[in-house]
Amino acid sequence: MADAKQLHIAMFPWLAFGHMIPFFDLAKQIAQRGHKISFISTPRNIQRLPKVPPNLSSQMNFVSLTLPHQDNLPQHAEATSDLPFHKIPYLKSACDKLQDSLAEFLQKSKPDWIIHDFIASWLPPITAKLGISGAFFSIFQALSICFFGSSSSAMINGEDPRTKPEDFTVPPTWVPFKTNVAYRLHEAKKFFDHIEMNDSGVTDMVRLGLVIDGCDVIAVRSCIEIESEWINLLEELHGKPVLPIGLLPPLAYDNGGAPEKDTWLTINDWLGKHEPKTVIYVAFGSELNLSQTELTELALGLELSGLPFFWVLRNQDDTVFLPYGFEKRVEGRGVVWTSWAPQLRILAHESVGAFLTHCGFSSIIESLYYGHPLVMLPFSIDQGLIARVFTKKKVGIEINRNEEDGMYTRQSVSEALKLVIVEEEGRIYREKAKELRILFANEQIHHQYIHKFVEFLQNHRQVSNR
Repeated sequence: MADAKQLHIAMFPWLAFGHMIPFFDLAKQIAQRGHKISFISTPRNIQRLPKVPPNLSSQMNFVSLTLPHQDNLPQHAEATSDLPFHKIPYLKSACDKLQDSLAEFLQKSKPDWIIHDFIASWLPPITAKLGISGAFFSIFQALSICFFGSSSSAMINGEDPRTKPEDFTVPPTWVPFKTNVAYRLHEAKKFFDHIEMNDSGVTDMVRLGLVIDGCDVIAVRSCIEIESEWINLLEELHGKPVLPIGLLPPLAYDNGGAPEKDTWLTINDWLGKHEPKTVIYVAFGSELNLSQTELTELALGLELSGLPFFWVLRNQDDTVFLPYGFEKRVEGRGVVWTSWAPQLRILAHESVGAFLTHCGFSSIIESLYYGHPLVMLPFSIDQGLIARVFTKKKVGIEINRNEEDGMYTRQSVSEALKLVIVEEEGRIYREKAKELRILFANEQIHHQYIHKFVEFLQNHRQVSNR
């Protein structure tokens, strides 16, 4: 009977590491429960994923699909981190060309389910034809999907009543409860880049609408304890089961190979020279490129604060530079680290007292897993919405910015940092972050969400042609 219940699950994330890593973490959790995983991506992305734990290697199979040629897409570019922002639509076009090879794999292997991302708007008709159940796994919280549109048909047909950026600076009319979730004006202007037509020929909103419309279930990286009202609303808006799968917290960090160990020894040595809860960890993910003004004001704000900091700076724009003499002036007190850094290990170090973050959801989860308050500087997609939520929960504050263009000053950076990490007035943020850690680091709660999700997949798979 156990074999009869064993599932074969295919997984197909969008070609961005902010998507692939949560999919990979979910895959490991499902494989731990005895199910077979086929993780589908392109060759270079599969090579760059973390290693599969030895005890799961027999359960997890990587399916490598060659990314078809696409005009304007540089050779060897297989993930968003390989590209400047304006070339990402060409990666979407290349990803769309994977549909034939993916359909061929699905036809041959006949998985019970495919768990897929927003990108694959062409997938539901393929899975329906093959009798394979489909789950849309959103790395975005339920609140973000609710904010993006009132129904899948409205998303597909462009029937959103909001037609200008100002319309996105207030909560949507279809949200029946009181909320502060809305964009600032500068965020709304950037969001229009995602809802307007791009060079892939399909807008992100249309993709999202088609995927929601065609899936059997929506899975969200979230939990009832954080956003019960939004999860219930998402189910009402789309008439589909919505299953929170928990937060996929970092239950262990990867020890890595020899180079990573050497990197950690250097970083650990520097962190160890500082008092507990005094260092600001600064990181904005691997894909954000700050403008010269943004970089200058941030650097001078860190300097002005007088606080110790460890800044992981991954700017790919080589025309942008740190202020003259900055690194010399902050020597000993601050480090600018320009290569890969083990974020989880850094956040776990006792010297770290706060996280200055772009509000990527994975970074928020990792910070609160270790009980660190947040200094928030959101830049794109749903990051502003996430910042509103965690500001309301009083686990941190946003840096003050100009409403029109989103610019901040060295003074606003410095003031926010000092408030959250040292001032008496900021004690509430430090205490609330510790309180929320109880939820974020509770393995039992998050395992239970995965258990319920897998149980749903077992009970609702299509059994024809099996």
